[in-house]
Amino acid sequence: MLLMLMMSAMMLNMAKSEEHFVGGSMFGWDPIPSNDLNSWSLNQHFRVNDWLYFGYDKRYFSVLEVNKTSYENCIDAGFIKNVTGGAGRDVLPLTEKKTYYFISGGDYCKQGLKVAINVNDNFAPAPAPTSHKSGAPSALDASNIYHAIVGLILILMFTKFLG
Repeated sequence: MLLMLMMSAMMLNMAKSEEHFVGGSMFGWDPIPSNDLNSWSLNQHFRVNDWLYFGYDKRYFSVLEVNKTSYENCIDAGFIKNVTGGAGRDVLPLTEKKTYYFISGGDYCKQGLKVAINVNDNFAPAPAPTSHKSGAPSALDASNIYHAIVGLILILMFTKFLG
């Protein structure tokens, strides 16, 4: 029973986290002019326990977590963390409520290959009040129903497996 409760809690936490493809695509960590990473970032909702996926050409780019001053001035020395894993497909968990700053080394930061990620608490903000007169469920309601059904199915599967 305890194992089932622990697994349910883990699944609930996984359902709340989200993976964000930096730049909005599998290979969005790229300084092409049409790739405005800061506009992309401002249109996302990052929460504690979400993940960032950096996809890029490993021959040219890197991913460095830096402080705000290094971010603003494109200083790649003295970084906080080198996220670059070597394959050009790096995943980073967002473990704290703070603003993360990422740049690419070399002159690529000066070409726009940098992004600031503002991470909020691990719960979604309350939705704005709406006036539903039709009585039809909203997209948020459908999403909650979907996650509840998936969670129940997984619990039933594990219960049958264990039992």
